Amino acid sequence: LRRLPLALALRPLRAGHPLAPAARAKNRTALPVLSASASTTGAEPPAGEAAEGGAGDLKKAERRKRVISGVQPTGNLHLGNYLGAIRQWTELQHSYDSFFSIVDLHAITVPHDPKALKRDTLAAAAAYIACGVEPATAANPSGAVVFVQSHVKAHAELTWLLNCATPMTWLQRMIQYKEKARKQGENVAVGLFGYPVLMAADILLYWTDKVPVGEDQKQHLELARDIARRFNDAYGKKKRPVFKEPEPLILETGARIMSLLDGTAKMSKSDPAEGSRISLADPPEVIRRKIKRCKTDSFEGLEFGNPERPECQNLLAIYEIVSGKSREEVTREVADMSWGTFKPVLAEALVAHLEPIQVRYGELMQDKTYLHSVLSYGAERASEVAEKTLDNAKSAMGFTLPSDFE
Repeated sequence: LRRLPLALALRPLRAGHPLAPAARAKNRTALPVLSASASTTGAEPPAGEAAEGGAGDLKKAERRKRVISGVQPTGNLHLGNYLGAIRQWTELQHSYDSFFSIVDLHAITVPHDPKALKRDTLAAAAAYIACGVEPATAANPSGAVVFVQSHVKAHAELTWLLNCATPMTWLQRMIQYKEKARKQGENVAVGLFGYPVLMAADILLYWTDKVPVGEDQKQHLELARDIARRFNDAYGKKKRPVFKEPEPLILETGARIMSLLDGTAKMSKSDPAEGSRISLADPPEVIRRKIKRCKTDSFEGLEFGNPERPECQNLLAIYEIVSGKSREEVTREVADMSWGTFKPVLAEALVAHLEPIQVRYGELMQDKTYLHSVLSYGAERASEVAEKTLDNAKSAMGFTLPSDFE
């Protein structure tokens, strides 16, 4: 993320902004999810793991359900990352035992710049917090566990164990691998073929109850469930499975933000066209220019729900979220608008919504010591849970553990 202008001054958040305390409380009540109550007792975790990531002072019956999610640190995080994932996390963290990872191991499945990876990893942590994630620290252990994937060594080790238990034909069916492999041709790496198994390890290590997913990610979650079931059948016990089969947590609004240049393609950091996305660090004039040039259609009026108008659906969904208005309010407001009238309204709503996030991000990037402490504490907390699951998996497969000699 680029350094932000020093002229931006921290101001009180406008009423209705999702980072404002009142809005957070309101949104926590209204968050649309297809799941059971987050406070319902989940399946029993691995032996030795206590509630709240190993704190050991809560009864099992009080264990909150756990969610895990993550974003790759590849380039600037964009509006799709924020509205489709991180914004949702800020609500989930109050109801779930939350683990939010910066998945740097996934970032190297394609050619990458080592210096950029190091820079972008810290920038992603700052962006998480700037967007409203309240990280666990020594002073606030009840916050969301924010950590770097590669700092928890169990991810890579469990991936190898699962690789040896996963049929190759399962991976050959993965749609995203086929799409990316076509782009890379002969340079496609083994890591790209096997990354769905790494993703399964990311989830299964934490005895995850719910995984926030969009439509394009359901196949990966189903693979994680299949791998867990296959492993449990081969090595587990009926009353004490090695892994928990996670359930999808479908978030209705904003789960998938599309490209500004193609309403049928997901907004992506890998798209070579800068105008296809709004980066979280884009200054106001860039946001206005990108919205002015974004693709629209020739239909009269603006409306939700018309499958022949994907760009209209996408832009209205973005406006609904960043304006804080209900779908009914937006529908009434834009009913008689033309694109020429609506685009400036959308651009100004985006500028106002992103400004406090950009200011907070700039402050965090000036405090590397704080970011390092958050990630170090998060890695410790995540490792407490992950290492227990890994040991259970190794023991079930017949490996000798160091503890066997004690």
